[in-house]
Amino acid sequence: MRASRCDLLRWQFDLTWSLFDYHLERLRPDDFLWEPAPLCWTVRRDATGAWVPDWAETEPDPIPVPTIGWVSWHIGWWWSVTIDHAQGRAPRDRTEVTWPGDGTSAVEWLRGLRTTWLTVLDGLTDADLDAPAPFPWPQDSEHTVAHMIAWVNSELMKNASEIGQLRMVRAASLK
Repeated sequence: MRASRCDLLRWQFDLTWSLFDYHLERLRPDDFLWEPAPLCWTVRRDATGAWVPDWAETEPDPIPVPTIGWVSWHIGWWWSVTIDHAQGRAPRDRTEVTWPGDGTSAVEWLRGLRTTWLTVLDGLTDADLDAPAPFPWPQDSEHTVAHMIAWVNSELMKNASEIGQLRMVRAASLK
């Protein structure tokens, strides 16, 4: 049986999500802000009480090791902005995407983004996949919506593996 491109990209997303959800289900509340190294990026409360990520416009050298909280914010940021683009809305600025404030809420936020993303995926046809990608490349690129979806799958897999590795290193360090 031949799978459509939409079906294949959806299958790839579902596989990626299942691997990510494996780690989400095993995270403990205190895993999120555990700092794995002295040079670390995390999420912190600002003067108003909002949770904001450590950030630099130019990636520092060496690159700080992120906390699980920071990676979960990062996923929420790029995924929210991708969904905005895919649904034809004005994309939020990075500073408008804040971390929910605790591990349980972060997991619920990510699962909610998954539900919204499934609505995007389920509304696409193979013909839609050939349209110009609204994100993350410049509008004059030759990338298509199919590329954007493949990018989401790849970026989510990368971030899922980062969270998984951090979770396992922390668990091992507590033994």
